[in-house]
Amino acid sequence: MVVDGLGGVCHLVDERDRRGEVRELALAHDAVAVALPRDAPEPLLDLGLAQASHIVSAVRIVSLVPSATEMLFALGLGDEVIAVTHECDHPPLALELPKVTRDVIDPGLSAAEIDAAVRERTQRGEAIYSLDEELLGDLRPELIVTQALCAVCAVSYDDVLALAERIDPRPRVLSLDPRTLGEVLNDAQAVADAAEAPEAGEGLVEEAAERIDRVRLAIDAVEPPRVAALEWLDPVYVAGHWTPQLIEYAGGIDVLGLAGEHSAVHRWEDVAAAEPDVVLVMPCGYDAARAHAEAEAHREQLTSLGASRVIAVDAAAYFSRPGPRLIDGLELLAHVLHPDRVGDPPPRARALPLG
Repeated sequence: MVVDGLGGVCHLVDERDRRGEVRELALAHDAVAVALPRDAPEPLLDLGLAQASHIVSAVRIVSLVPSATEMLFALGLGDEVIAVTHECDHPPLALELPKVTRDVIDPGLSAAEIDAAVRERTQRGEAIYSLDEELLGDLRPELIVTQALCAVCAVSYDDVLALAERIDPRPRVLSLDPRTLGEVLNDAQAVADAAEAPEAGEGLVEEAAERIDRVRLAIDAVEPPRVAALEWLDPVYVAGHWTPQLIEYAGGIDVLGLAGEHSAVHRWEDVAAAEPDVVLVMPCGYDAARAHAEAEAHREQLTSLGASRVIAVDAAAYFSRPGPRLIDGLELLAHVLHPDRVGDPPPRARALPLG
């Protein structure tokens, strides 16, 4: 598999050798599941239990990336989040919080126009989001959670650090920059630790590991279809980072993406030459309906790939953001690729075939 040749970017089950990932949880050599304590009365992911276990003083937290917002709420720390970004839309409670960012790219652009605008600003060293420095200073956060992995996904990391220096007392800045699924889970623990709720992180990671293991056991020994995951259609971007891992864990073979590597531009001819059986249309930041509309707009190119199925999925919820709902995305993919082995995906997870 492609991940075996990436110098340490491995399967989650093999990431026991990567000391920076999923800390303090000894994963089994041949399985992902982590055994719960024998006396655990309920699954540790239960958000009520996570919240109840957080008995230390509250930490005032600002989240500058949607995946971090989702992670904080999943950890039972929603009451400590005092502000978020304009793109933080999950869970619904996040919509009620003050917004400290705004988009500087005009709305209503096509996929090609968005790509061109992002390239132009990033090449000039300019961010595509602006930060409300006055509001952030007035909020006096103790912890700011951001990321430096993708200039398209959040405000400039350097800008955040510079602003933090001007806030008295200076807040801690935690940057989440995962490239693999294991690193995403490790970030959940890092966020919990920073918010002084380590037990909540342990529970979230354990529950995620159990769900991953259930999927992998369900698709054991199946014939894997060849899958191409397209993160953008104009131009064509092949999804990287954690997406090839999700495809493999769901019982497929990613024919173009490299686990742990950045998403990369390809030509339509490159995708066709890879001979995918299934094409996943997952434009970054788009929901299933908008992804389906993009697929319809590129029906001719997609049809030319020769795949037996072309399916649009909700990337914004289940694939683009390195947060807890990646596990929902895994379950959705497993159902799409092997519906006879894996039951219905989570209720809100959607896949729309290109009819």
